[in-house]
Amino acid sequence: MLQHIDPATRRLAVAGLFAAAMIVAPLHMAAAEAPQEQLAQASTAPATPAQPSDSQPQAKSKSKRSPAERIEARIKSLHDRLKITPAQETQWNAVAQVMRDNAQRMQELIQKRQAGGTMTAVDDLRSYQEVADAHSQGLQKLIPAFQALYDSMSPEQQKNADAVFHENRRHHRRASSASSK
Repeated sequence: MLQHIDPATRRLAVAGLFAAAMIVAPLHMAAAEAPQEQLAQASTAPATPAQPSDSQPQAKSKSKRSPAERIEARIKSLHDRLKITPAQETQWNAVAQVMRDNAQRMQELIQKRQAGGTMTAVDDLRSYQEVADAHSQGLQKLIPAFQALYDSMSPEQQKNADAVFHENRRHHRRASSASSK
């Protein structure tokens, strides 16, 4: 589906969207996934490193899931990795809803870019600006929701959350450098 976006634009979009991706939902980037699948996942989700048990057949089945199924899987993964307690479910649900809303908006923009046919260079830049604006707006909505959740966490959970996000940044740097080669 995202095969029609040229590789340079795809890499730029992945890099530009990663900051939002760190918070919005877990990004499950298996090494076997195609760059266009990584772009679709990076549109609104935090990275989760590929699990050692990920295999080629599992990676293929992930790419067949709908965007809604992928975001729900990412939400569940992040919920589990952050060790959300029953007392934190209200704050978590607010974060999860923002993640869903952001994912939906980004999917709409990706589809709009694909349907755009032949764009001039200026049209392409305007389209990318829409993506960047949506990224910024998504973060503006997400940060307060995540801050409320983070503030409700125990010191141990906060330390774990910091480690989860640190690992996501490291994994994304490796994935970005591999896709740019």
